[in-house]
Amino acid sequence: MDGMKTKLSLALSLLFTLAAICSAADSAIEQTIRDLDTQWSAAASSKDLDKLVSYYASDAIVLPPNKPVATTAAAVRAAWKADLDAMVSGGWKATHVQVAKSGDMAWVTGTYDWVAKDESGKTVTDKGKYLEVFTKQADGSWKCISDAWNSDLPAAPADKK
Repeated sequence: MDGMKTKLSLALSLLFTLAAICSAADSAIEQTIRDLDTQWSAAASSKDLDKLVSYYASDAIVLPPNKPVATTAAAVRAAWKADLDAMVSGGWKATHVQVAKSGDMAWVTGTYDWVAKDESGKTVTDKGKYLEVFTKQADGSWKCISDAWNSDLPAAPADKK
């Protein structure tokens, strides 16, 4: 009976140790993703288009509000260029990061603040939320494969024709 208790005790200790290791790995990945997201926001705030688009995987899909979906690197770049050209100030902050059990995917939700000039030159302030999905690349880096954001502001009324 004592041998059985010892084996059970060892098995439980091993299980708890493995759970702690997995939790620590998830925490490290979560921090990596948070750090990347913070750096990415800083690239946008400084209007560094090259740095900003470098956070996307080559096959990323970007779903900007009130624009067509961007499914190529050129389309992603063009969408962001238009936003950065109009931007006065802006950035985003992660509020939640979730790591998949597989450890090769994570998603981020957060909020953004964006001040830009509209087509007439008027300054417009926007606040909203976003969702990003990151995957671990073959080289060990993390890249965003899907990015969507939308405003918390009410939709503008449609122009009457």
